[in-house]
Amino acid sequence: MLKFSPEKNGGAVVGIDGCLKRIMDIPGACSVTLVDGASGLAIAAAGRHDVVDQHEDAAAATDVVRSVLTSPALVTGRAGDDITEIIVCGTQGYHLLNLIDGDFDGRLFVHILFDGDTGNLAMARYQLRAILAEFAEDDHGQ
Repeated sequence: MLKFSPEKNGGAVVGIDGCLKRIMDIPGACSVTLVDGASGLAIAAAGRHDVVDQHEDAAAATDVVRSVLTSPALVTGRAGDDITEIIVCGTQGYHLLNLIDGDFDGRLFVHILFDGDTGNLAMARYQLRAILAEFAEDDHGQ
């Protein structure tokens, strides 16, 4: 199971707040919310939350994640083929929901809103994976 842990980055300890700041540095990022998938509660957030607050964002995003994960239509039928991210595209931007490995009952995920004019979906996905990989620690054998 992967979990968030503080890492040393240039000699400074960077935790969840540092991770959210780095996500907000991805071009086009408007807001990010770290969500506890079991409860639907926001753990931390950054950026603007002017349309909905971070707690409403977390609850609504949790509903989307649960719907996708329990949809028989979205199952590939191949063993080990888990859903790791969900992309929702709109006319003015897109939402990227990236699930952090583990059982959904304890699963964390991030919900990032990107501006459609200044964001680049491919680069956002690439940069987000790199950021989350730095902050996720494999605790197998520890």
